[in-house]
Formats: sequence, C-alpha cells, structure tokens
Amino acid sequence: MKGVIVAAGYGTRFLPVTKTIAKEMLPLLNKPSVAFVIEEFLASGINDIIVITSRRKRSLEDYLDREMELEALFEAEHAQEKLDLIKPYDAHFSFVRQQEMRGTGHALLQIKPLIGTEPVVVAYPDDLHLGPKPLAQQLIDTYHATGCTVLASFYDPPELNRYGVLDLAADGLHVNDIVEKPPVGTEPSREASMGRYLYTPEFFEYLEEGWKHHTSGEYYHVYALNQLMKAGKVVYKRMEGERLDTGNIPGFLQATLKYALQFPELREVIQREVAGLFPQGPGSLG
Repeated sequence: MKGVIVAAGYGTRFLPVTKTIAKEMLPLLNKPSVAFVIEEFLASGINDIIVITSRRKRSLEDYLDREMELEALFEAEHAQEKLDLIKPYDAHFSFVRQQEMRGTGHALLQIKPLIGTEPVVVAYPDDLHLGPKPLAQQLIDTYHATGCTVLASFYDPPELNRYGVLDLAADGLHVNDIVEKPPVGTEPSREASMGRYLYTPEFFEYLEEGWKHHTSGEYYHVYALNQLMKAGKVVYKRMEGERLDTGNIPGFLQATLKYALQFPELREVIQREVAGLFPQGPGSLG
C-alpha cells in the first residue's frame, strides 16, 4: 500500500517564513512537521510514499534526499549520533508537482497514474498524530475489516462548527455525508473529519469523472466522496491518540508545546517559564 502526502499549498497563514520555506518543513522543536507523517507511514508498513509538491517546495525534496557533505563530515568525526539524525528514511519517495494551485481534487488527480489497483492512505500535514498506534495503521485495519474508503475523525473538538462534521448512517459506521461548518445546533454528529483518508481505487475513478464536468475554480475531492457515500462505501474511524493541528499559528504553538511535553527535560523548561509568566495564575499575563 502506498502513502500520499499532499504538500503543494502556499502556506499563506505562516507568511513571511513560507515565502521561501515549505510549510511542511516548519519544525516542532528540531523535527519538521512532515517527518511526523512519514514516520507514521513507516510505522504502518507503508514505505512507498508519493509527495505532491509544487515549484516552491524544493526544501522539502532536499530534506528527503541524502546530505553527502554532512555525512562525510560526521563520518570523519566518528559522530555516529549525528549520522543517525540525518540518516535517510528507509522508504521510496516519488515527487509529483501540481503545476497550478487548482484544489486538492486536482492535486490528487496528478498521482492517479502512480496508484495502481491498491488503496492509498492520503495525509494532509496540517494534522499530525501522536499515540501508540499509528493513525495510518488504524485506517488500514478498518479497511481490512470493511473493504471501504475510510475517513479519520476526532470526537467533539472545541468549536466543532469550524470543521467538516460527519453525518453517520444508522449503523454508526458508514458515512452518509460531510457537512462543512454546520451552524451551531445543526451538527449531524460530534465526529469531525481530519486530514487522513484511506481511498480505494474507485475513489480516483470518480475523481476523474468529476473533473470532466468541472468548469472553473478549484476542484476538490467532494464529488468523488459523495459518489462513494451514496453507494454506502465510506466508513469512518475515530482516531485513537492525540491530534496536533499545525494548520495555523495558534495551533502550531499548541502542537509544539504538546510535543515538547513528551520530553522530561523540556517539560521542566516549560513549567519554569509558565510559572514565570503567570506568577499569580494564568490571568496575570500582561
């Protein structure tokens, strides 16, 4: 099974840094956010990875290549720990450029010739996952149990109405629809869609069919998903673990702090700094 990372967008919420640096390369501490997705794929048995990029994402491609100069330097220094840190991933990467920013559906169409007849796991690096069982593996297990396209979800987030919310079938497993940003009080469930999907090959046939009728503007994957949902071929998997939202600056800050708290030495730094910032409690800042 292949994995796909959709990384062609401009990342305008992070300007000015994303003027020259791919958003997927912005680090949580010393690890770029795309590395979390790659490691999730590898831990799920996926080592054939397609990255959808654009002309401005050369730093991402360079990161996934070897760095011969550093390798030679560290070998001469017998610095094995540093060599381990820059060791290439044990994976095969293919890069496909989306030459025009015409939406996620258009981006996914660019990889259709590479997919073949197997399902693929598609990841948007705005959503990272922490937990003992990789999220991609959770989707794969659900696919093997159902044979359907699988959507990842997370349950009852704050501000649920900012997300696409799943309209579930009576069996509590299949998905009838995804309602984007429903008004408060009209939510069809408490399950919010997140940036992981396992698509069966049939999805890409519908994606191509929808593109033939598309006339202008950006093209998304909604048409293809709707066709599969109408046929009863889409299920959801509620994420086990923790979601990190790196799609905007507040979320990225929160994700960095949550990741840092996994390391005891950094937890102490955070606790010390928070105590200094909030000497009389959280309401004392500023």
